[in-house]
Amino acid sequence: MIVKDLLGNGFRLICGDEQREIRGCYIGDLLSLAMSRIQKDNAWITIQSNINIVAVASLMEAGCIIICDGFSPDDGVIQRADIQEVTILRTELSAYEVAKILSKYEI
Repeated sequence: MIVKDLLGNGFRLICGDEQREIRGCYIGDLLSLAMSRIQKDNAWITIQSNINIVAVASLMEAGCIIICDGFSPDDGVIQRADIQEVTILRTELSAYEVAKILSKYEI
């Protein structure tokens, strides 16, 4: 699937490439654990919205970050994500609800 498949279904693109491929996902908020578990092209589902998520996603080559539960990154996070070509989406949905939606795509 690609990021664009999620748009308009409760997901909003904050920055990045809507054509970015997503294969698999990781759900978690602990950055050190995310660094050891995220695989290339995974969607990373988290409530974290600080600048460190961009570094982790870039390092792990995540497909995108999905910030759930209504949290939003600030402008500095968005600017850094643009520079590092990290795709970020946000949603009011819970991590569980996001995972249910992604499972329908059998990624």
